[in-house]
Amino acid sequence: MRPQTKKDFPWWLVATGALALLAYGAVLTDEVQSQVLRTLSKGVQITVFVTLVGFALASLIGMGVALMSLSRSLILRQIARFYTEILRGIPILVLLLYVAFVLAPALVAGWNWLAAQLGIEPIRVRDFSLLWRAILALTIGYSAFIAEVFRAGLLSVEEGQIEAAEALGLSRFQVFRLIVLPQAIRTILPPLGNDFVAMVKDSSLVSVLGVLDVTQLGKVTAAGNFRYFETYNVVALIYLTMTISLSLLLRRLEARLRERP
Repeated sequence: MRPQTKKDFPWWLVATGALALLAYGAVLTDEVQSQVLRTLSKGVQITVFVTLVGFALASLIGMGVALMSLSRSLILRQIARFYTEILRGIPILVLLLYVAFVLAPALVAGWNWLAAQLGIEPIRVRDFSLLWRAILALTIGYSAFIAEVFRAGLLSVEEGQIEAAEALGLSRFQVFRLIVLPQAIRTILPPLGNDFVAMVKDSSLVSVLGVLDVTQLGKVTAAGNFRYFETYNVVALIYLTMTISLSLLLRRLEARLRERP
């Protein structure tokens, strides 16, 4: 098989653009589908919010777990391994339901116990919104996968460079910030970008909690107009637009990183 070169013309992108123009043309010229598009566009904001907040929090937790897994402490390494192996084995949908209906009430109960000790007003379970329960579930689930991405990226940096930096008197934090992270990011970015695109798609699972994202609005709209074909065509088109746009952006970012010395 001939390897890909820089001279390869992106015919797939041309085909994708042509199909997108045809699809949006069909949607905008059809009264039912154009109305569905206007309705579902209200859910895009929720989908984007869930994805951005969930992924940012998952990345922070994932980085922390990755550093724990590379720690010199046996206890921290074992805790990190336990965390990643357990959470990676639970389907996101199951985790979503568990967090929403088991963990969230437990957190509220724990807060109310603490509030009673401190004389603070307690809260009710209903005050913990389903939107934030969904974000918490996605954060926990994806943090385990992202932790492995960060761990692999950090391990890709040669040990000799780290030892040389320490020999020059740099602190561990300076070694991480100046030596390890800039090199590791080139290895981390592609799989991290894949996880981000995957979270955009998995954010549709929050519809099982009634969160008004694109998928939930699509379900409600289809149940009201009984035009399932047109409605779910638009739902698929919206998700494809977001995921393909993100994929192109991430490829461009990867190419720029490869061009740097």
